[in-house]
Amino acid sequence: MSCHRYSRMSSSGESGSPWGHCGRMSWRPYEIAAMILGFFIFWPLGLAILFWKLWQKSYGYEGDLFAFAQEQGARVKDAVSGVARESASGWGGPSFMRSTGNVAFDEWREGELARLEEERRKLAEAERDFADHIEQLRRARDRDEFESFMRGRKNGGKDA
Repeated sequence: MSCHRYSRMSSSGESGSPWGHCGRMSWRPYEIAAMILGFFIFWPLGLAILFWKLWQKSYGYEGDLFAFAQEQGARVKDAVSGVARESASGWGGPSFMRSTGNVAFDEWREGELARLEEERRKLAEAERDFADHIEQLRRARDRDEFESFMRGRKNGGKDA
């Protein structure tokens, strides 16, 4: 069997060596670039990519860096969705939304939250009104400046 410089491990498993053919690891160009950029940006990132590559070969993982990242992302997504499914059945929401068991307190809390929401709505409305007022002032100032410019242009050399 010939020894190619950038050959991949054969499907027969070739003695389980983490280095593939001829004692060399097979690196893809973007893996090399990612490692080098990792060292330039933040050296532990480059070191992590190097260790990942060593782990990949020693455990016979056939995928590349991006496939590994996608698989891990899918695992995290599945774990999070599993937690969400579990919590949908037994979790009552944030602590301020759950019933305390005391009806009087829960009614007071609902009243206070409604009052605060009304205050927030009034504040947002006042903020919009103020923004509209500022916009009208800007337009008036721009109109005055433009009219002044046009008067000066119309009078041209008469005033100068």
